[in-house]
Formats: sequence, C-alpha cells, structure tokens
Amino acid sequence: MESRMTANVENDKEVLPSRLGDASTSCQQNLGQAAENTKKAKFDESLKDSADIAPNGGEYIIKKQTSAMQLSLCELTSISPIDGRYSDKVTELRDFFSEFALIRNRTIVEVKWLVFLAQQEVISEVKLSQSTCDFLETIFKEFSIEDAQRVKQIEATTRHDVKAVEYFLKERFSHHDELKTVLEFLHFACTSEDINNLSWALSLQESRDLVMLPLMQKLIKQIGSLAKELKDIPMMARTHGQPATPTTIGKEFANVAVRLKRQYDCVRNVSILGKMNGAVGNYNAHSIAYPDVDWLQLGPTFVTSLGLEPNPFTTQVEPHDYNAELFHAYQRFNTIVMDFNRDMWTYISLGYFLQRKLPGEVGSSTMPHKVNPIDFENSEGNLGISNALLGFFASKLPISRMQRDLTDSTVQRNMGTALANAMIAFHSTLRGLNKIDVNKDVVFAELNSHWELLAEPIQTVMRKRGIEHAYEKLKEHTQGRVATLEDMKSFIDSYACSALTSEERERLRGLTPGTYIGTATLAVDRLLDECLDFS
Repeated sequence: MESRMTANVENDKEVLPSRLGDASTSCQQNLGQAAENTKKAKFDESLKDSADIAPNGGEYIIKKQTSAMQLSLCELTSISPIDGRYSDKVTELRDFFSEFALIRNRTIVEVKWLVFLAQQEVISEVKLSQSTCDFLETIFKEFSIEDAQRVKQIEATTRHDVKAVEYFLKERFSHHDELKTVLEFLHFACTSEDINNLSWALSLQESRDLVMLPLMQKLIKQIGSLAKELKDIPMMARTHGQPATPTTIGKEFANVAVRLKRQYDCVRNVSILGKMNGAVGNYNAHSIAYPDVDWLQLGPTFVTSLGLEPNPFTTQVEPHDYNAELFHAYQRFNTIVMDFNRDMWTYISLGYFLQRKLPGEVGSSTMPHKVNPIDFENSEGNLGISNALLGFFASKLPISRMQRDLTDSTVQRNMGTALANAMIAFHSTLRGLNKIDVNKDVVFAELNSHWELLAEPIQTVMRKRGIEHAYEKLKEHTQGRVATLEDMKSFIDSYACSALTSEERERLRGLTPGTYIGTATLAVDRLLDECLDFS
C-alpha cells in the first residue's frame, strides 16, 4: 500500500523525524524561514535520490517502508539504546554530556571570562557593576532549552558552534545598558578551544564527582557488605578450573571490593586540567593587547577559579593526556566489574548461588523452568562497549597534528556514551546482587566430595618436620583422584607421617575441607573496613 505526500514546507514538518521529541516542537517553531527553506531543499533532494520514491506530477509517492521517517524521537525510536531502552538508567548524565549541557558550559566559560577580565584593575576598559555581574550569573544559572535552541539557530548560519554562543550572548547583552558597551570583550583573545577544553573539563569533572563516583562507591559498598555477610561460608576454590584450596565466599567478594576501591581512588584522584592561553598556547593576542599584564599568572588563575587545574604548557589544545588517565582508570574499574560478573555467572551455573524469582519475570521463551543470570550478562556486555570506547578515547585524544586538528571534536561528543554504558552495567550488577542467595547445600556437598584438598596442609606440616619427599608422597596418594575422609586419615596414620607430633596428627585428623580456610574470615574481619575507607 502506498501513501501520497506533497513535498512542500508544510508537509516537511510532518515527514521529517523530530530530533528532540516533544521539546523539538518549540525548537522547530523557532527556526527561521531560511533554515526552513534549506531543510526543504535537502528533503526534496533526498526524495529524488531515493530508490523507493518516484516522481508523480509534482508530488512524490513514498512507499510504506519509508514510514519510519515520520517517527518522532522517543525512547522507542531512539537509535541508541542509551536514549531508548536504558534511558532511565543514565538520566543524570544528560546534564553533563548532552548538546544542551555543552552549550550551557560554553556559556558559563564565556560569561565568567568576561567577569574575570572586569575584575582586573589593569584592564580598565572593562568595568562591571555588581548588579550587572548578578545579571550575568543568571544567564548561565537559568540557562534554558529555549536559550540553547537560539544558539542552534545562530549556528545554522555561522556553522561554528562556539561563535554561535558568543553571538547569542551579544544578543542578550545588546539590551543591557552596561553590557552593550563591552560587547567586544566577549570571547576576548580566545580561541574556540579555550572555551571547549574548559567546558569539557567541567563536564568530565562534575559527571565524575556527582554521578560516576557515587555509583561506583555504591557498588563497592554492596560487594563489601556481602563480603561481611558471607565471610564464614567456606567454598571450594578453583584454579585452572580444577578443585583447589578452600576459601570463603565472603573473602572472594572482599577481594573484588578492595580491587575496585583501588581503581575508584585512581578515578577520583585524576587531575582535571584546563587552559586559557589562546590560539597556540602563548597568550599571543593577550600580550599584544595588554603587554604589561602577567598573563602567565592570570590565565592559570582563571582556570583555577573554575575548579580545574591549569596546564601551563599547551598548543592550541589542552593535550588531553589527563583524559587518557581518567579513561584508563575508568577502564580498569570496568574490567574488574567484568571479571566479577563472569565469576558470578560461573558460580550461578555451578549452583553456588540461587537467583530469586521476580513476579512475572520470564527466564526463557520456551523453557519455563529457567532463571537466567541476565543482569550479570547485561553488565558484562555494556562494560565491553564502554571499555572499547574508553580505550579508543585514551589512545586517540592525546594525538593532534602539530598545534591542533579537529579530530578530537567529534570524538569528545561521544565521551558520555562510554560512561553511560558503564552506568548501565553497574546498575545491572547491583540488581543481580540484590537477588542472589547462597545455596549452602551445593557448596558444602562439593567440599565434602573433595577430601584431596587436604593434601596441601598434610604435606606442608610434613615438610615442617623435615620429612623427605613429602610433596611427592601426597601427590602419589591423591593426584588425579577424588579422595575420601578415610583415605586422608589413613595416610595421616601411616608410617609416612610418623615423624609428626601427636598434636600435629590430631590437628590434621580434625581438619575438613570446610574448615581449611586459613585467614579468610579473619582478613575480612580485620582488614576490609580499613581497605574500603571512603572518608
């Protein structure tokens, strides 16, 4: 079945997909006629080029399969699952990595740079009253979607996103008696990268401190809490997939929590750098306009006023080395969570953990009995995506041809994607942890089926007493076979152990796979809280 649609300006609004859902309605209404005509021309050209569309008396017949073009943006029509299926998990990041957030941050930097210049006595041409400074503060504190839309309208003409912010502010200032006298001190001596590097630095710092670190801390504390709860439950370890010296479930959780805390600290301690030193990092324009100003002191002072650490040696770009440090730290944290997910998946498959059924939840579309470890699987998949992006960012962003190229720009716009996938993963792991219970019957039965695990303590005590070939004797007695309680007791009572004291023999006879756990419980009791100190 075919539908007819006349490719004119009015129908164009109905055919083209909305980019911002409901919010886009006002955005489209605010578009200038020139932008509307440009869009129409592009749409007409796309219709002519489409193999699915044929001309028909000045109109175009659009076949049924192109009806997706009429879909407005929402969770169901989003290309990325981050803004679709998983959008409720990553809402907080929109305030730092959306196009709106970037435009707002650029506005903050531009306005604060103007105010900063006005505060310098040596720059006598710019003086602002307190009431004007208060007005400027409201511009970025009350920055709205409508403001951002106006910037995008200007950008449609300038084709330069940073310059569009400058022109937007000049529009706002032109109606203010005091500010309209200092219009040319907006973006004064700045290159676009002065504004961009500080804007992105604010996004990375605030998203880390306000979103990522709190969620990472929540995951660490949850795993640490389970470590304490399960510290006394013995478990047969597996090295190379084979039965190995027992541990406790809680100690294995503690291992993960401590590893994560170390990488958490690495993420937290990365210095977020910025620069405000002009076109090639030498304050060239600044110095020619104000040769008596100590720009080597003033530029870093402004960067510090934003809560960032100044980088005194740059080209046009802040070289993004700190980005690599930060992304590698995130990547290491992710890798540990991925390792944990895989272990949990394996423990569940071995029956060590039972997963609580949720009302109405389906495990398999054909096998009614199943409760799958989908949360740990989901987390692992999202961490893989996140780490792939983080690794790319860390290897690409520090590279810029000579004093700069623009390849970093489009890459930086995807930084929030990597963190969003990590957020989705952390939430999934937390959800998985909240619905598991230890299956003690399976754990204990497995331990009691492997008395050969006591070969290690027996041969170790024998070696303490200087008994020759202790290891080899236990190897001959146990390697490659499943030993029983009687097998191990008979060896302890044999001539091979005759040099042991009666106390040592008695201690070994009383040992079981479930009690041979070393300091596992003690380590959790004595050391874990100190290792997980977030103060």
